[in-house]
Amino acid sequence: MKRKVVLVTGSNRGIGASCVEEFAKSGLNIVINYCHHEQEAINLGTYLKNTYKVEVLIVKCDVSKEEEVESMVNKIVDTFGGIDILVNNASVCRDSLLLDKNIKEFKRILDVNIIGTYLCSKYVGKIMKSAKKGKIINIASTNAIDTFYPESCDYDASKAGVISLTHNLAREFAPFIQVNCVCPGWVNTKMNKNLSIEQKRNEEKKILLGRFASPEEISKVVLFLASNKASYINDSIIRVDGGKYNG
Repeated sequence: MKRKVVLVTGSNRGIGASCVEEFAKSGLNIVINYCHHEQEAINLGTYLKNTYKVEVLIVKCDVSKEEEVESMVNKIVDTFGGIDILVNNASVCRDSLLLDKNIKEFKRILDVNIIGTYLCSKYVGKIMKSAKKGKIINIASTNAIDTFYPESCDYDASKAGVISLTHNLAREFAPFIQVNCVCPGWVNTKMNKNLSIEQKRNEEKKILLGRFASPEEISKVVLFLASNKASYINDSIIRVDGGKYNG
C-alpha cells in the first residue's frame, strides 16, 4: 500500500517538528520544510528516517515567495508523486510595542503567516484538486480570536487572516479537500522562550488547566484532523488552549 505524503511547513522545530514526528509514527512519508536553521532540519530528518523507517524529503523554502513555493511543490511531486496532507505551520512573531513597530517588520509577519499559508494552499491545492482528495490543516492562534496582545498586533492580525482564509479555502476546494484550522493557546516552544517567569505565571493563571501546552498536545490534534477519524470535520476552527480566558 502506497504511503501517504505530508508536507508540514516550518517543520524543523517547535509544533512543526512535533507534527512531522507524529506523522512519521503513523508511517507517512515526510516533507520537512525550513527557511533557516538547516542543520536542525537535517538532524530531524535523519532521526525520523532511522527511528520510523519512513522516507524524508527536506526542502528549503521561504513560504512567502511564490517561486520558491511552486518549486518546492514541484520537487515533492517529482519525488513522491503527490501530496496528501498539507499543514500550514510556518510562522513568525516579533513582539514589540505597538507604536514602535515599523512597516517592514509588520509586513514580514503578514508575508510569512498569511501569504505563506495562501501560497502553499494554492499550489498544493491544485495537486489535491486534481487527485480529488486531500487535507489542509492551518495553524492559527487564539490570538486571532479573543486573546489579543497589542505587542503582537501584527501576529494577531495575520492569524485572524489565516482563520478567514480557512473558511474560503474550504469553500473553494469542496467537496474533495477538507480544510480545517487549529488555534493553539500558549505552547512551550522557542517562540515563547523570552517570556519572563513572572509573565509565564501570569498567563498560566488565565488557563483553566494551569499550564502551557506541549508541542505534542497540538500535533496530536493535527494528526487527528489529517486522519480518516476526522472524515466529516470540515471548515472548523478548533481551539487547543487548555481553557484560556482573558481574566
